[in-house]
Amino acid sequence: MNGTAALIVVLAVGTYAFRLVGPLLHGRVRLPPRVQELSSAGAVVLLVALLATGALTEGGGFAGWARPGGVLVAGVLAWRRAPFVVVVLGAAVTAAGLRAAGVA
Repeated sequence: MNGTAALIVVLAVGTYAFRLVGPLLHGRVRLPPRVQELSSAGAVVLLVALLATGALTEGGGFAGWARPGGVLVAGVLAWRRAPFVVVVLGAAVTAAGLRAAGVA
């Protein structure tokens, strides 16, 4: 087994262990309300950072205005509780339309 395969196995075992700990410790460990609030806020911050990174960058540089425009439209549609298909199609049509109009 080479180093890459060993690393993949270690990461897979670690991921499975993290997933297993939740059900095993449910009801046994009580977190204070403040820790629960901070965990929820931390999850939101990480998701927003992932969204911003994916929407704004490509290959280490700015991705152009079409992709953030599509993400913005998708965000508004999701906020307005549009069906998932409408959200995806709205983002795709917006990004394609901006690119067709020459907005990079």
